[in-house]
Amino acid sequence: MASERTSRPEVTVREMELDDLAPVYHLGERLFTCDLYPFLYRTWDEWEVVGHYNTDPEFSLVAEVGDALAGFIIGTLISKASWTYGYIVWLGVDRAFHSTGVAQKLYDKLVERMVEAGARYLIADTDPSNTAALKFFGKKGFKEEREHVVLSLNLSRNERYRAVLEKHGNGHGEADLKKSKRSSAALKKGKEKPLCGATILEPEL
Repeated sequence: MASERTSRPEVTVREMELDDLAPVYHLGERLFTCDLYPFLYRTWDEWEVVGHYNTDPEFSLVAEVGDALAGFIIGTLISKASWTYGYIVWLGVDRAFHSTGVAQKLYDKLVERMVEAGARYLIADTDPSNTAALKFFGKKGFKEEREHVVLSLNLSRNERYRAVLEKHGNGHGEADLKKSKRSSAALKKGKEKPLCGATILEPEL
């Protein structure tokens, strides 16, 4: 393995295409696992891929090594007053291609496109335990780390909301079934709206 990484493979970065939606989603499922990054696991779903593919195609990129999907990066622009921010929403690299420069190439291409589109400020976030991602962005010049506290509430275990749950169901009824069907159809048709997310990657040597 070490000898293979001595000469880095040729990495091709291009815009995400319709046929990439399912492979990108499933790669994210393998990377954003509940045991490693519970927050990322909860926020990663089909809507993340399909939504940004529809609304930000120029900032939804994949990396290939040969015919294999090596990684992806998903971003968006946020305009506030006189500032335009480039937000790196998701970044993931297949473990088979760690330390091959895939994350670097994806990042460089996305930043170039964001700058061309008017971005003058970059934002990225990740799970605080993802030290590899923090190190990666630190090397890129990102600073001012801020803690982000995520609060959660299990409604089924709270007396205050019991009456509401009994009135509308337990959260696993018809509404969830409809969403599940829409999600599956979205990956095939490429039609849904985006949510926000976070970033994950392993060390790039």
